[in-house]
Amino acid sequence: MAKCEFCGKGVSFGIKVSHSHRRSNRTWKPNVKKVKAVVNGTPKRVYVCTRCLRSGKVTRAV
Repeated sequence: MAKCEFCGKGVSFGIKVSHSHRRSNRTWKPNVKKVKAVVNGTPKRVYVCTRCLRSGKVTRAV
C-alpha cells in the first residue's frame, strides 16, 4: 500500500543506530494519502504521495 501510483515512490530500507551504536533494521515509508484524482479523464481513488499532490502532478476530482 505504501507506494505512490504517480511517481512510484515506495518503502526504503536502512539501519537504525541507537545512541550506544546498536544497529537494527528499519523502514522509511512515504507519506501516502488516498485521494480522489482524475486519471485518464475519469475520477478514481488512488494512493498518492504528498510530494506529487503539492507539486501539482495530480489533479484532484471535486
